[in-house]
Parts: sequence; structure tokens; C-alpha cells
Amino acid sequence: MPGDPRVRTVLGDVEPAELEVCDAHDHLFFASRQLPGQELDDVAAAEAELRAFAAAGGRTVVQWTPFGLNRRTADLVALSAVTGVHLVAATGFHRAEHYPPAVVDRVADRLAELFVSDLLEGTPAGDEPDADRIGPRAGLIKVAGAFHVVDRHARWTMVAAAQAHHETGAPIAVHLELGTAAREVADLLCGELAVPPSRVILGHLNRNPDPRVLREVAATGVYLGFDGPSRANHATDWRLTDLLYDLVTAGHTAQLLLGGDTTTAAARLSSGGGPGLPYLLTTLRPRLTRALGADAVDSMLHRNPARAFAARWRR
Repeated sequence: MPGDPRVRTVLGDVEPAELEVCDAHDHLFFASRQLPGQELDDVAAAEAELRAFAAAGGRTVVQWTPFGLNRRTADLVALSAVTGVHLVAATGFHRAEHYPPAVVDRVADRLAELFVSDLLEGTPAGDEPDADRIGPRAGLIKVAGAFHVVDRHARWTMVAAAQAHHETGAPIAVHLELGTAAREVADLLCGELAVPPSRVILGHLNRNPDPRVLREVAATGVYLGFDGPSRANHATDWRLTDLLYDLVTAGHTAQLLLGGDTTTAAARLSSGGGPGLPYLLTTLRPRLTRALGADAVDSMLHRNPARAFAARWRR
């Protein structure tokens, strides 16, 4: 029988309260053919970023990099050990355009099996599905919606994610393309596929800043992720406070998560001169605290992630 809830980090399962201040959505490593030349693939830069995040008061980073996009889970183990920052790795599958067709074909008939193995046994070396699983176990499943719809590829990955959740207890995190199709994704996962809303995290909701839609999505009970700070082209910082204030006032404080979603080398503080991981704590946290109060912001950065990423693991 499943035991008490635990967060599955790359160094092992920990009590939820141990997460402390958490960046609920970020990337230390990431590579996609959609972003040529912008790969996050530098271990030294990742270590410097984690040390800067820790110096700002950060304790945990949840890496949403899924299967096949250079998640480098074995390196996450060493980075967590040397920096003292908890790291949570992901299994999952992104939108189809991020992968060569051959990669999609290779896992087409065993996606749920791949997710379960990553979560319960360990992650394979080099992100090859049939390689020895010498890396740490993943702690969440990351999938993705399409622009305003749940297309065939998204439905395929979400069905597999739901199957893996029911077998393992793992939380499911969803990339919403430009913040759209949030209600459609929630209806599929929590309705047809019977995943409890408390096990679903919807990301990028700041990219489609419609307060009415956000309140409607929040009413489903899922977690709402606001990530990608300082991305001016995605309407993030300058609308974020108002969006969060509206949701806090409507009684949804306990469902809100904050993350950085650094996906390119140019955005990384230590190696690219961008905001990087610390920005969430050095700039956004004081700004949001002035507007929303310390208790609400503490919920978003500490108490809510402790619940969102904890699971009663089947094994």
C-alpha cells in the first residue's frame, strides 16, 4: 500500500516540507531542434545557477525537461549533491515538433510504459528508451497541449500520462502552448481520464492573461503555474501581479505555483546575462510580497509546491 506523501528528488524521496522555497518549473538542461544554438548543456553553468539560486534563499528546483530533450538526469544527481539544492527530474513527452519523427516512432506504442519505468526504476542513460536505467528516478510526468486545442499528439501523451499516474501516483505537469487550452486539458485529464485535480499542474498560464478563464480553470481544483518571468513577449511580469491578486482574492491562493522556465542559454544569469533562476527570488518575490502579502507569496513558493509535487508512490 502507498505510504505517506513524498517528493521524489534525484537523491531520493523526501518529506514535502523539506522542499522549502521552490522554483516549481525550470530547466537546468534543455535542447530542442526548435531552439538551435540555444541549448542548455553546460554543467558548470548549471552549478553556478543553482548556487546563485541557493544564495537567494532557494532550496528546490523542479526540472520539467522531459524524455528526449537532454534532461541529463545523471548530472542532476551530482549537482544536487554539490549544491545542496533539491532537484526533481521529469519523465514525459513534449510537443511533436521538438522531436525527430524517428524518436516519436520509437516510443509510439509504449509511452506509458516508458513513463512508469522512469518513475519507478530510474531514467536511462542518454535518454535512449532501451538503455540501462542508471539515472535517478523521475518525480513527475511532463506533457504538452497544443495551441487552443488538445490535438491528436497531445491526447496521446496525456492518455499515457494518466495511465502512468494511476500506476505510480506521480503528479502530471502540462505545458500549455501560449497558456491556451487550459480548460480543455483539465477536462480531459480530470474528467475523462479520472486524474484527481490535485495531481495536475498547468503551466504557462501567465501567457494567456484572461482573468475570467483563469478563475474558471482554478475552479476545477488543479494547480496553476505562473512561470517564465521577464519574458516581455509573453505578457509575464507586467500583468503577473494583477492576475495573482485576482486569484488570491477569489480564494485560490493554495493552488498557485511560481517558476522561472529558463529554456535558453541567453536567459541564464550565470552564462548568458539573462534573469536566470535567482530572478524569481531576488526580483519577483519582493515585488509580489509588497502587492499580495508575505503569507500568500510563501504559499506559492513553499507550501503549495510541497503538496503539488508530493505523491503516495506505489513503489
